[in-house]
Amino acid sequence: MPVKPAASTLDDERIRKIEEISCQSIYRCYQCGKCSASCPAVAEMDMLPSQVLRYLQLGLVDRVFEANTPWICAACLQCRATCPKGVDLARVMGAITILALRQGKNAIDIRSFSREYLERAPQILLVSGYRKFLSLS
Repeated sequence: MPVKPAASTLDDERIRKIEEISCQSIYRCYQCGKCSASCPAVAEMDMLPSQVLRYLQLGLVDRVFEANTPWICAACLQCRATCPKGVDLARVMGAITILALRQGKNAIDIRSFSREYLERAPQILLVSGYRKFLSLS
């Protein structure tokens, strides 16, 4: 098992919470890159999926929370299907967004959408967006 680098107490707590919520160990990843190679949404991400795990392993939690990658993840589970260590990265991404929402960070502002768009958008899209991208605080 890789040696865990030194990180701040706050970062350690956030990493522990990510692992607790996702039920995944970020330290199982050995950076083969198969998750990034198989991700259909990687072109829209500012950080490769494998980099998310590596930054967490290195204690660079703030960089992960500043990235758009966890919000872009479609949870298609392609990364899980190709991971030789069985890491479910989609669950890790979900845990990151949950913690960001708990801190009051929203990925979208519903008020920025035009009235025309809101009238023609499928309601399930808006409901799903509220669930994934908006905090209730």
